[in-house]
Amino acid sequence: MITRRQFSSLAGASLCLPLVARSQGNKLILGQSAAFTGPAAQLGIQFHLGAKLWFDRLNAQGGLDGRSVEIRMLDDGYEPDRCAENTQKLIDEDVFALFGYIGTPTSLAAFPLVKRAQIPFIAPFTGAMGLREPLVRNVFHLRASYQDETALIVRQLTNLGLKKIAVFYQNDSYGKAGLDGSMLALRNLGLEPVATATVERNSVDVAKAVAAIVPLRPDAVIQISAYKSCAAFIREARKASYGGTFYNVSFVGTQALADELGSQGAGVVVSQVVPSPYNPARPVTRDFLADIKRSNGAVTANYSSMEGYLAARMFTEGMQHRPVGNFGRDGLIRGLESLGRYSMSGFDLSLSATDHVASNFVELSMLTGDGRVKT
Repeated sequence: MITRRQFSSLAGASLCLPLVARSQGNKLILGQSAAFTGPAAQLGIQFHLGAKLWFDRLNAQGGLDGRSVEIRMLDDGYEPDRCAENTQKLIDEDVFALFGYIGTPTSLAAFPLVKRAQIPFIAPFTGAMGLREPLVRNVFHLRASYQDETALIVRQLTNLGLKKIAVFYQNDSYGKAGLDGSMLALRNLGLEPVATATVERNSVDVAKAVAAIVPLRPDAVIQISAYKSCAAFIREARKASYGGTFYNVSFVGTQALADELGSQGAGVVVSQVVPSPYNPARPVTRDFLADIKRSNGAVTANYSSMEGYLAARMFTEGMQHRPVGNFGRDGLIRGLESLGRYSMSGFDLSLSATDHVASNFVELSMLTGDGRVKT
């Protein structure tokens, strides 16, 4: 896992660019507000590094019609107010598009500014329906929704005969989105959760949640939070002799969760919305791993960096399919909408004027307890 100090040194060059360079014709500057510090930092760090990995390759090949692509990154610590401030700053600096925002509460805080400015908002790291419906012309999603993820989780559990299901969720719009998806999936099967309990954002105070859920002995706990709090809940639940299983949605940060739990992660399940970054069966993963090798250790292969890499590729596809002569924001929007059904080196996506969610791909993975993830 890359440290924050290492990350800062890698990213420092982009942070120190003079403001005038962001509006010059030989550069396309994307603005990213994300958690680069705090309990959710690895989500922002890894996504950013994955996206930069692709853009470094693109720029080395001449960029987009001679224009290099760079990411202007601002830290919001996974706090909505800071994200809104960052978003206004990026809009005022006239970045070309907003890209790779991390989280539901932060993205929702930015959303009114995004709509008012009509600036492209590309591939936020969230599956919340509130950012997807109704469709907004300048907003495009790469990943499947939390409803897609929780539907697969509930289906898997009930297929295994496990019907006593609890939900542990973050007490904000992200957790509520995951709870809503879980409730919908359960009710479609005539079920209700046996218990629900919350944790505050950026907190690991899980004692009340453990006390509310563990005594009821559910077969499984669906977790809708970030890696620090989910790991804390798992550790404390097991200390309380809970023997059931834990299922997480992708936003948890799979490798970060594995690193937090160590050997206690064995058997923990995480739903994924991008292909495995470890299995080279798809050409896109082979591309990713080859680019990582060329980075000489600057980037680590994990699901978060893989999603950043794919998001950067989706942005590039949109720019490459824009109408001839239209290099502006409208060209990006039209380019993405024109893609239709297409394969990104074996990862199937679909975008149109009436559908701005590129993928509904979901599969399950499991932590092995020795820091690895298998699908």
